[in-house]
Amino acid sequence: MDYLKAVFWDYPQYAKRETLISILKEKSNVNLYLWIMRRFLEYGRVVDILGYFRIEEITEYLQKLKLTPYTLKKWKRLIEVYGNP
Repeated sequence: MDYLKAVFWDYPQYAKRETLISILKEKSNVNLYLWIMRRFLEYGRVVDILGYFRIEEITEYLQKLKLTPYTLKKWKRLIEVYGNP
């Protein structure tokens, strides 16, 4: 299964790894960057998410992402367990 299609099923322009990496590296559009992060956190697998975002980035932006209560709770716990060296 293509994990990017699972995250961006309704936005096929973001379902290509090369396109996504170039957008995330550029970071010129902060709103788009945060939207992509939110989509990953809501619909992606943790192992895939950590291939695109560092746990420190997720920690920094977590409160700004307007996540569902379940996803927010899950990521707070993941950060608590894996975010501290």
